[in-house]
Amino acid sequence: MQSLQDKASEWSGVAAADAFAIDDGNIFEALGGTPQPFVDLSTNFYTRVYEDEEEWFREIFAGSKKEDAIQNQYEFLIQRMGGPPLFSQRRGHPALIGRHRPFLVTHRAAERWLHHMRQALDTTESIDADSKTKMMNFFRHTAYFLVAGNEMTRQQSQGVACKHATSKPAE
Repeated sequence: MQSLQDKASEWSGVAAADAFAIDDGNIFEALGGTPQPFVDLSTNFYTRVYEDEEEWFREIFAGSKKEDAIQNQYEFLIQRMGGPPLFSQRRGHPALIGRHRPFLVTHRAAERWLHHMRQALDTTESIDADSKTKMMNFFRHTAYFLVAGNEMTRQQSQGVACKHATSKPAE
């Protein structure tokens, strides 16, 4: 069985080494050791998402307040890019697959999400070109990691047996 990371690399076209190049240094420190670049990116991104022309895509986010989505994302990014663990302190372990389980994370949705993230990165002047490249590789790989995780959890919830399943169905 192919691992979620392997599927993410295959579907995203981003090798794991490139996706996790964000760990080769400390992007948070490289961007000045302040939350502002991440706040700017997340605000820019979610403004685009909540104003998306595609209703099907906006519907994915309809149950969340824009301000909460912005805060969750920038706190996660700060933490993941080498800054303080703001997200974990407030919300617990990131558990990306579990937190995204309520949403239908498909290939199409991943591409639309990435479209907005690329635009947000391109227009966030406080992030340098090298960091943008590393971050976009991470985002692309992670988006498809979530697609793979979504497919796996949907299959499990539809009764597709895993190797630990018993032969007797639940009553």
